[in-house]
Amino acid sequence: MAEPGAERVGEGLNRALATLLAERPDLHLIGEDMADPYGGAFGVTRGLSTGYPERVLSTPISEQAIVGFAVGLALRGREAVVEVMFSDFATLCFDQIVNLASKAVTMYGEPVRMPLVIRCPTGGNRGYGPTHSQSLQKHFVGVPNLAVHELSPVHDAHATLARILDSGAPAMYFEDKVLYGRRRFGAAAGDELFHCERIGGACDFAVLGVRGVDRADVVVIAPGGLTDRVLGGMRGAYLADEIAVRAVVPSRLYPFDPAPLAALVAGAGRVVVVEDATAGGTWGAEVAHTIHQQMWDLLSQPVRLLHAPPSTIPAAPHLERAVLVQADDIRAVVTAVAGG
Repeated sequence: MAEPGAERVGEGLNRALATLLAERPDLHLIGEDMADPYGGAFGVTRGLSTGYPERVLSTPISEQAIVGFAVGLALRGREAVVEVMFSDFATLCFDQIVNLASKAVTMYGEPVRMPLVIRCPTGGNRGYGPTHSQSLQKHFVGVPNLAVHELSPVHDAHATLARILDSGAPAMYFEDKVLYGRRRFGAAAGDELFHCERIGGACDFAVLGVRGVDRADVVVIAPGGLTDRVLGGMRGAYLADEIAVRAVVPSRLYPFDPAPLAALVAGAGRVVVVEDATAGGTWGAEVAHTIHQQMWDLLSQPVRLLHAPPSTIPAAPHLERAVLVQADDIRAVVTAVAGG
């Protein structure tokens, strides 16, 4: 097994799925072009159909049918991991997710297991244009019985996926496409400036800080897909501005329990929440609201939110960068908050 930092995030996800297939004889992986030699649009399932041809299934192009089939498997006592080729297409199976999978858990008069994970390659910075680059996490926040998770380079995908399946409730699992080719966090990944620790329970918060620096001037909370950009902003803020940041990356975005973060929030008094979604009913707004409710006395100022601009996402790289959150944007907000 590769050490963290030597293994790429996409490789780690492939290994996690292979391990789950070996551990769970009732698990099925379902999606478009999942079978070899393709292995899905990003190669994450490559090699798995060769080892498990009856349980790694390529489907017709119908997101609603794919998720409906997976829900049926879960209702029959199986487990299912679905790959939606691009998270933008989750809108095509929204009814199956929101009106069937999430409601089936409680609407029949007794608890019903729904071990279902819907994987959604998400985000921009790949030049795929307006309908293949969005971050739609916010549209699934607040749905009863539906958890929202996000892949990160500082969490183990196998542990996260196993925890979701064991919970018996459906979950969205967003995976920033840029991460697939990036190294997992570790000494081999060129991140010697930073250290990582884990706190919390089901949310499994990864906390990243500058090595040898105990203080935190600002706490930045961000989903896994933004980890590299947050570290870039932290690096600039510390080396150029002498501002120490602690970054918090949750494995589970929703439901969000900030209780394990109380000591961090109390120590800094300043919190920034960063996300690639455009403003309006977002995960970041939910996090800020929750922290304000539970930790107002620990804050020296209200939680600051950093969103992507309200724009469709162009394919041209220089235009795309302008409408997505970048490391320099994070550093600028952190510097402003630290001076406020």
